[in-house]
Amino acid sequence: MQRLFLMLALLFSTATLAAAIPATQVKKVNDRIYALLGPMELPSKANQGYMVNSTLILGETSAILIDTGFTDEIGAHLAAVVAKLTKKPVKAIINTHHHGDHSFGNAAFPGAKVISSEMCRKLLIEGEGEWLGIIQGALGRKLPNTRAVPATEVYASKTKTDITLDGVKLTFWVPEAAHTAGDMMIWLPEDRVLVGGDITVNQITPNFRDANVKLWIATLGEVQAMPAKTIIPGHGPLMTPADVGKLHQRMARLYAGIEAGYKAGLSDGEIRKKLDLAEWKPLHHYEEQMGGNINKAYLEIEAAAF
Repeated sequence: MQRLFLMLALLFSTATLAAAIPATQVKKVNDRIYALLGPMELPSKANQGYMVNSTLILGETSAILIDTGFTDEIGAHLAAVVAKLTKKPVKAIINTHHHGDHSFGNAAFPGAKVISSEMCRKLLIEGEGEWLGIIQGALGRKLPNTRAVPATEVYASKTKTDITLDGVKLTFWVPEAAHTAGDMMIWLPEDRVLVGGDITVNQITPNFRDANVKLWIATLGEVQAMPAKTIIPGHGPLMTPADVGKLHQRMARLYAGIEAGYKAGLSDGEIRKKLDLAEWKPLHHYEEQMGGNINKAYLEIEAAAF
């Protein structure tokens, strides 16, 4: 009887936890591509760490999932969403970069092949402990089944590789650096859809933490020039090339302002007081991100001056 009560308690706990993960907003892009949009908040107990966009692509016999969430629980949540959209099994996972909110859900798809950039694989392995600490700290509990599951198929920096995966034509675009040193975007030429990861974010303040900001801005210029109809960002609503243009211009103006302040001999704190940040203030996470972003760009500009 005691064992039965323990089993029921465990089942109740698991069900309660699963229910705490917010619903996914499903946007049908076309007959074979679905954007699975997650919440835009930072990780917390309220959202159980769910804060990322994923992309489902239906192949001839299987499904491809791009980015899998921050925990194995979120990965399982996304698997359930996928199961409602298709009976095809997920046989391939693609990670746009190594950050835990995009990759730790890989653990929920044990039979799937994992694909990423070469640098993403390296950074994911090296950063596993740090990112696990971030999400466990945010949730206030251990996550024994959440871990890094690195790619077995990787693509080198500064390459664009055309492949066909289960009948779907894809281009894996690995820039030199942008949001991280290991970003990879996925272009579907027949659909004119780009999955941009966190190189492209919408209605939120981008995070410069691991970025090369100058190269990121240059990459956004290339994205803006693509013949895309739809861009699926790493966070926020779906984008158009015009939306990417606004992000590109906003980041370019910010970088130029910080660079001008540096050349004038100002500190990053002094620069922040002089910058016009009005266009940034309405964005999600402005207060949490902007100070660190200015400091990161300042340090990058300072390093380039030596």
